[in-house]
Amino acid sequence: MKPNPSLRCFLTARGSPDWLCEQPELELGGVHDDGLPRVWVDASRRFQEIEGFGGAFTEAAALTWFKLGPAQRDELLRAYFHPECGHGYTWCRVHMGSCDFALGNYAHAEVPDDLALESFDITRDRQALLPFIRAAMRVAGRPIKLLVSPWSPPAWMKTNGHMNGGGRLRPECRAAWARCFVRFIEAYEAEGVPVWGVSVQNEPMATQRWDSCIYSAEEERDFVRDHLGPELERAGLGHVKIVVWDHNRDLMVERASVMYGDPEAARFVWGTGFHWYGEDHFDHPRLVHDAWPDKKLLFTEGCQEGGPHHGSWALGERYARSMINDLNAWTVGWIDWNLLLDEQGGPNHVGNFCSAPMLADTAADRLLRQSSYAYIGHFARFVRPGAVRVLCAATAAALDCTAFANPDGTLATVVMNGTDNEMRFLLRVDGREAVVCQPARSIATYLL
Repeated sequence: MKPNPSLRCFLTARGSPDWLCEQPELELGGVHDDGLPRVWVDASRRFQEIEGFGGAFTEAAALTWFKLGPAQRDELLRAYFHPECGHGYTWCRVHMGSCDFALGNYAHAEVPDDLALESFDITRDRQALLPFIRAAMRVAGRPIKLLVSPWSPPAWMKTNGHMNGGGRLRPECRAAWARCFVRFIEAYEAEGVPVWGVSVQNEPMATQRWDSCIYSAEEERDFVRDHLGPELERAGLGHVKIVVWDHNRDLMVERASVMYGDPEAARFVWGTGFHWYGEDHFDHPRLVHDAWPDKKLLFTEGCQEGGPHHGSWALGERYARSMINDLNAWTVGWIDWNLLLDEQGGPNHVGNFCSAPMLADTAADRLLRQSSYAYIGHFARFVRPGAVRVLCAATAAALDCTAFANPDGTLATVVMNGTDNEMRFLLRVDGREAVVCQPARSIATYLL
């Protein structure tokens, strides 16, 4: 280490038009100001390896992207996926069949009682989703881990006969539904889009007016143990990871207990996925890790509900608060929801409009970056795949923080000041100290 190394700082602050902007370097030395709050980093204490960050390819995002001109389409892909001048996303999600952010209900096996899946077809995905994903892969220039999640089986496989409104998977259709996962993975790989993993069901305890399906903890366990896991293995797809739960933090401890309490089911499962809707329960991921440390944790969806929320600063702070707490609780990756939506927060076939880090004014051919885009970037741009979380703590509750050792030897410390006042604090990284003045309502990444 140099005798007096400098500390690089990248800042995003409310009221400033310059986001993710590098500031003058800070000199590190012996400060010894015990009257200041402290953010303290010890890189000798290491925890989980970080596998990546990303967002979701949805039909809504893909169709909105295609409405943009070539320059704006390229700008969006570079902003998210370019490893040097963008966020460098490496972990994304896609829906299998329709979700609310599609233009309507659809399944890949539409013909009733086709248990042999002779009608299985992904033609719809070839129209927008697959070209969008392949374009992102080209800009990324490196592998993107793709998590496939169903919102509902085909209507004929369900007890309610509809893709919307909950219902359950009919017992006599469980084997065919497991084979649908295999057919989907094989079809995507034939299109040049490899699949990293699948979740059993998006939000399996939510009866929604859009695409949804209910699984009890026992039903999900049995489907993994008796159908999905064995079917993937028989097809030579045992390398495809299985993520369970894929719903809010509130019930994740109970659901993990049922799944991991069955050794035969647990052997198929890579880890637990979770969302942020409802109460925060930031302690629950850590409880799952402490009980089952051999299983991974993955944040699989979060967005601001109720419209586009254009210009909201609280939006970015919600993202950072979740990311800091989840990463500090052993989460290995964090996947946002829609990569792109239109100025209304859609399209959405049931009017469930939401925000996204990038909104598109399609009439004016403009991209509208939201505060969430910048706040995500303070993690995704500076915490590289293969980084390891290190020990980090703040003496002031007003400062949220986390830190990571990157594969290239750099240390990245992320600090959010969510107060209405400038915060002056002592940043101590591996014994080196600097006094930092971080603006109100801001987030900064410090690189050593």
